[in-house]
Amino acid sequence: MSLPAHAGKTVDAIKARGQLICGVNVGLAGFSAADSNGNWTGLDVDYCKAVAAAMLGDANKVKWVPLTAQQRFTALQSGEIDVLARNTTNTLSRDASLGLHFVGVNYYDGQGFLVNKGKITSAKQLKGATVCVQSGTTTEKNLTDFSRANNLGIKAVVFEKLEASTGAYFSGRCQAYTTDASGLASIRAKEAKDPAAHVILPDLISKEPLGPMIRRGDDEFFAITKWVLNGLIEAEEYGITQANVDQMKTSTDPQVGRMLGTTEDLGKHLGLDKEWLARAIKAVGNYGESFERNVGPKTPINLPRGKNNLWSNGGFMYAAPLR
Repeated sequence: MSLPAHAGKTVDAIKARGQLICGVNVGLAGFSAADSNGNWTGLDVDYCKAVAAAMLGDANKVKWVPLTAQQRFTALQSGEIDVLARNTTNTLSRDASLGLHFVGVNYYDGQGFLVNKGKITSAKQLKGATVCVQSGTTTEKNLTDFSRANNLGIKAVVFEKLEASTGAYFSGRCQAYTTDASGLASIRAKEAKDPAAHVILPDLISKEPLGPMIRRGDDEFFAITKWVLNGLIEAEEYGITQANVDQMKTSTDPQVGRMLGTTEDLGKHLGLDKEWLARAIKAVGNYGESFERNVGPKTPINLPRGKNNLWSNGGFMYAAPLR
């Protein structure tokens, strides 16, 4: 027997205001960036749109709050935002000490280095090098650990703002720039005068599982945000797309029927209606569609699916079952 979901205070607040407040990066192409008309796009942006579609029936009912790395946790803790979807790494200290919950992983990453194409072909060759890095990130600590472990004597040049740190690298102040490899691809595509003149070294020096976060204390909102992410991944596995979601409602596959609310009502466990996931998929597509549209090989970011492939295709994306 399952008990009906009772709305928590965050869920109540979102429904009362008719809007989800989502904290995003100030501008990281492929993950969260606004165009000249103020329209936000990206992998993290799609996640928030999917949550809004599931909860409020409309993917556009989102208020976007751009945040720096140093602002992001305080904004969530203080209630300024409902959910943080800002290329944020899940670590023990963050998960256990900030009063926040990680919802899941929407991008498996690792920290790398961007350098001028030429002599340096490995991170181990950065002995004594100056490396630009943003403060308030796991990146800064990883760089220190990597330098110490390999006796490289790397000199970190630290900046609070992303634009300042990347600007310093491209102006020649640093021999390398370091952040998550996905971020390096985004920065190279967006900011380099000649992207081909810069290479991302093959070495990854850390594990960076990136994903959305919410405040502790609202189990109902935690369940919704977690299962929207699982639902988008599971939708790809079952071939449910933005284009065919209505057509798939006639599927005889029992799992598809559960997910789209035609044979079972999973939404009642989340305090939502039975169409919650169908709306989310219709808004942004399944996980694979969102990946390809925002960061995939056909975009300027040009990231391979790699670790972010479905488990059945050799990747790490494995949704808990929706049943």
